[in-house]
Amino acid sequence: MAGFGDIVKKAFYLGVGLASYAGEKAGGTLSEVRSQIQKLADEMVARGEMTTEEARRFVEDMMKQAQQQSATTTTEEPTTLSEPRRIEIIEEDDQPTAKDSQTKNSDNVDQLRQQVLELENELKRLQRDK
Repeated sequence: MAGFGDIVKKAFYLGVGLASYAGEKAGGTLSEVRSQIQKLADEMVARGEMTTEEARRFVEDMMKQAQQQSATTTTEEPTTLSEPRRIEIIEEDDQPTAKDSQTKNSDNVDQLRQQVLELENELKRLQRDK
């Protein structure tokens, strides 16, 4: 059972590692978005289209929207994964009927009886040859 414990440990560490990696990627993505928004705001301030106070509010609003969208995306994924898988039945003719299964079972029984008889005869022959 020590091997099973090692497998459980490795699976746990894999899960922790994947969660950590996903967190880093999400944090990196948000920081990239923030830097791009900040650059856009700085350009607009340089052109005189926006004041520095408006630029600050613009960056904060855009970051809130990005965080809300990322939170919505992470909460939506488990609901789509928890839905049952749909199965489509194409043809109903493939289903064996009760009569077909009885015929197959009787054929199998006959074959097994024949094999038993052959084995009994073989056993008797081997006992006589000794």
